[in-house]
This record gives sequence, structure tokens and C-alpha cells, in this order.
Amino acid sequence: MRPRALVFLAVAALALAGCTLVPTASTPIALPRHAVKFGLLDPTIPGTNGARVIFVTQPVYVVDATGHLTPSSRIVPSPPNLDSVLRELVLGPTLIESSAGYTSALPHDLVILQATINKKGLGTIALAKPLSSLTPAEEVLAVGQLVFTARAVGANAGIVVTVGGVPEKLLLPGGGTLVKVTEADYASLLNP
Repeated sequence: MRPRALVFLAVAALALAGCTLVPTASTPIALPRHAVKFGLLDPTIPGTNGARVIFVTQPVYVVDATGHLTPSSRIVPSPPNLDSVLRELVLGPTLIESSAGYTSALPHDLVILQATINKKGLGTIALAKPLSSLTPAEEVLAVGQLVFTARAVGANAGIVVTVGGVPEKLLLPGGGTLVKVTEADYASLLNP
């Protein structure tokens, strides 16, 4: 290639590099209400008969860098129910929490089929697979995560975990097993 053509291409590339198709501004630009389509600024959900969704923050319990359970906030629809909050728990720590050393003892492939709280405050969590496939230490932390998260939603009488409709024996921190566990059984796992 000739030097003159090479210089021309370099100048043209520099000139085009300063151009963009999207104009930029140093401050945000307010859009007029009529420019926002599809009813996105309406106080209700577009396409419904006035339906609204209100969100609240709800604690879920994750494993901190010291190996203890600690609460972390998640946003869920109001009123929170055990099923929706546990689905947030299964997602695991956020990117920021992970970078701070937070983890989850729950398996990545954990499937919660159903989670309910009865009138007496007992939470029932139906899983697709048992937690017994985890190491004993991981199983204790995983059950602790479920117990404390369920308690924060309203399972005051504890939880029962079922697989295929059969209640599972859940491993306790000091050894031994119980079918119905409460937060008092896992209090030693909390960050002091």
C-alpha cells in the first residue's frame, strides 16, 4: 500500500472514531410522558384490570466468609410467601456478596417443588432431591439456611422437608437428626 493511501486511511479512521450514532449528553435528559409507550408509566400493570405489584425486602440467610449464617436482603412481591422467598434463596449470593466471600450451602441444582406454611406456623418444603447428597457440614448449613429463611417469612413452628411426599430426617449441628427442626436447633450457626 502506498504511504499516501495509508495516511489517508489513518486520518479517515480517526475522524470516524470520534463519531457515534447515539448523541451523548453530560446530564440525563427527561423524556416527555407522551414519548414513553405501552403504558410503562401507569401506576398499574399494563394490559390488566388495574393490577398492581408491590415489592418488599425480605431476609434470606447465606453463608458468610467465616462459615456462619447471616441475613441478606432480597426483593420479593408483597405479601411475601415461603415459596417466593425460598426461590430467591436458591439463586444464591449476589455478585457483590460473592466477591465479599459469601456462599450458599444449598446445591446449585436444588429444585423446590412447593413451600407452604400452615396455620400453626409449620413450614413444609417439598424438594425434588434429598439434601443428604451433600457433605454433613454442607447439609447442616443448607438446612440452617432453610430454617432461618423460613422463620423470617413466618414459619414460627419450624420446618419439615419432604422428598416425594416423605418427610426427611434433617441433620443437626451437634449430630443426630430430626424430622421437624426449628431455628433453636441451628442457633449455633449464626454469626456471633
